[in-house]
Amino acid sequence: MSTSALVSVVIPAYECQQFIGEAIHSVLAQKNCDVEAIVVDDGSTDRTGEIVFELQRTLLNSGLNSRLRYEYQENQGVCAARNRGIQLAAGEFIAFLDADDFFLPDKLAAQLSVFAGQPELGAVHSGWRRVDSNGQTLQDVCSWEIVEELSLENWLRFKPVLPSAMMFRRSYLEAVEGFDVQLTAAEDVDLVWRLSLSGCLFAWLPRVTVAYRQHPDSAMKNGLAQARDLPKVLNKFFSRAQLPVEIRLIEREVRYSTLVWLAWFLYSSGQMSYMLDFLSQSTKYSSLSATELIVDWIERFVIFTRDVGDDFNARAFVKSLGWQQLLQRIMPYDNH
Repeated sequence: MSTSALVSVVIPAYECQQFIGEAIHSVLAQKNCDVEAIVVDDGSTDRTGEIVFELQRTLLNSGLNSRLRYEYQENQGVCAARNRGIQLAAGEFIAFLDADDFFLPDKLAAQLSVFAGQPELGAVHSGWRRVDSNGQTLQDVCSWEIVEELSLENWLRFKPVLPSAMMFRRSYLEAVEGFDVQLTAAEDVDLVWRLSLSGCLFAWLPRVTVAYRQHPDSAMKNGLAQARDLPKVLNKFFSRAQLPVEIRLIEREVRYSTLVWLAWFLYSSGQMSYMLDFLSQSTKYSSLSATELIVDWIERFVIFTRDVGDDFNARAFVKSLGWQQLLQRIMPYDNH
């Protein structure tokens, strides 16, 4: 395979006039590969469409108009927008880029090189850089340092997912029918679980390739959506009649760790009452005593907070009213 293979980059866009131009430029500036950018506008009412049209005119004058395509649809959500982009794509390989993120130089060529060296692969993952609204670096996320192998078991346990950091062989996306349009969050986790279960092999490109923007409107701030949909994804996955035995054996562990992570995520986004509910739910999937649970929760909160570049104030946390209420709720609980 040559790194000149066509890569179709699907950019779902909704009310993103502030960032869409930078996202598109970061795709078209990619070197050493043949690339097309497909913007699927999911019903924006701001200047998103105008900005794309202006860029198309500029490219037309340069003889490069075919490298940027624009599709408008009534608002249906990010999953429908990505799926429409897959349908429109001409490339053998597909990459996704959220409209408020941007690729770093040579992202696509580097991932194509991994495919060239391992033709059995269905997807290549990489690291990402958390940046603020102005694009200033907050933290590099290098998940391969923790999750060395992207097996189904590790996808379930650790969930190191970011669509903008990935590249997929188109045939695998089509085989699993793309993203689940019933989901508004955790759709990326659902996709990689289904891909991995279907036999799609993943490999790391151990390199940071994309800037993932953190801002007040960022989807990752929507803790309640994650809390609603990730348990749905878990239930859907483990309700399958035919799962590998080794996967079925870790179901309780996966459910427990996922609920604790969601509790931390809700806490970090200011949803204390919901955090308490998810920690309470996690007790159903653990054989730890109440005291061991409390220690485990705090240790995990420390790790999760550190992973996003912050420090967890355990002293303030355990003194909070919500935490004290939770202790009263669970202290009678003891599986031993």
